[in-house]
Amino acid sequence: MMRIFLKIEEISMLFLSFYVSLLLGYEWWVFILFLFTPDISMFGYLLGKKIGAAIYNIFHYKFLAVFIGIIGYNNSIKELAFAGAILFGHSSFDRLFGYGLKYSQGFNFTHLGAIGNKNNENRNN
Repeated sequence: MMRIFLKIEEISMLFLSFYVSLLLGYEWWVFILFLFTPDISMFGYLLGKKIGAAIYNIFHYKFLAVFIGIIGYNNSIKELAFAGAILFGHSSFDRLFGYGLKYSQGFNFTHLGAIGNKNNENRNN
């Protein structure tokens, strides 16, 4: 039952970020177009596991997404507010499917459990 509640929570945060992007004046397709851009951070793993995890986590940390969005909104920088909404929505989308913040052991080791481990109760899958 807890998995269902966590999925509903992540879906609601994804929809919130979509709604914020609409309030900022962006078309729905622009949100979809940019939703997966934070995954570019996976290229950080080309520099090693530790650096890759750090770069990936920067782009998938919800606090940072909210902070960027608020800074953009408060300073009337629409693009920065949109970037915060995208980062927040993308992180929610990833967590909906069990992809969490990374540990330095490697890409498959997340705060939600190991990716691909069907027996792990901490995962959202």
